[in-house]
Amino acid sequence: MAKTKISEKVTPTCLITGASAGIGAAIAREYAARGWNLALVARREEPMVELATELKAAHGTTSHIFTSDLFDIDATKDLMVRIYKKGIQIDGLVNNAGYGHPGAYLDSPWEDHGKFIQLMLTAPCELARAVLPDMKARGFGRVINVASLAGHLPGSNGHTLYAAVKSFLIKFSESLSMELDGTGVNVTALCPGFTYSEFHDVNGTRDGVSKLPDWMWMEAEECAEMGVEACERGRAVFIPGGANKSIAALAKILPASTAQNLMAKNSNKIRKGTKS
Repeated sequence: MAKTKISEKVTPTCLITGASAGIGAAIAREYAARGWNLALVARREEPMVELATELKAAHGTTSHIFTSDLFDIDATKDLMVRIYKKGIQIDGLVNNAGYGHPGAYLDSPWEDHGKFIQLMLTAPCELARAVLPDMKARGFGRVINVASLAGHLPGSNGHTLYAAVKSFLIKFSESLSMELDGTGVNVTALCPGFTYSEFHDVNGTRDGVSKLPDWMWMEAEECAEMGVEACERGRAVFIPGGANKSIAALAKILPASTAQNLMAKNSNKIRKGTKS
């Protein structure tokens, strides 16, 4: 694992949203091991403090902690103001904050869907727009948009916006990667499948996904290591794990109607609060 240095005098700093647990915390550990400092962002402060203490002891990492509720439409602007006031240079961005909103689309009011879009789609786009100009000007930058295997598959019955938003992040990352080609800035859509984390506890699908076979699961640390390395290599879209790659490939070659029928039959097994 190679350490990353922009120059002999500058230690790069990576801004990671949703850094309090799961894939976000695992990516923080991976960047710390590669010699980066961190700007950790989440709503919960205590887990970030614990993570910062761990990484300081293990790697000498400086971690700047920012509590922020990215559901707020002004949160990204406020966050960047606080970062720049501290004089922190952002060389990497990991848009990881996210969740799955359960139930069918008509089961929730628009306010809930609007909050979902703000956190999962608008905030990543805003943060990328905020940090990319300086990255491009310096000739160095890394952006990872944590998408999902779901973005490569037909929409499911329930969790209606999830696959749609993740598909957007994949296309968004592909376009940014092409636009920034040759500038020293790499953009990657990381598309994990089922990953061990508290994600499924939060969205109420733990009972369903626990019935899935072991081969469909990946550890967050393995996903993080592979994802960061893929970004270093300039991969615009990366699906970690052989099983996930096979599922995505199968979805592409199956007739659309067959893939949609398979999704319709299986989504109810793991989705909470869906109606057929």
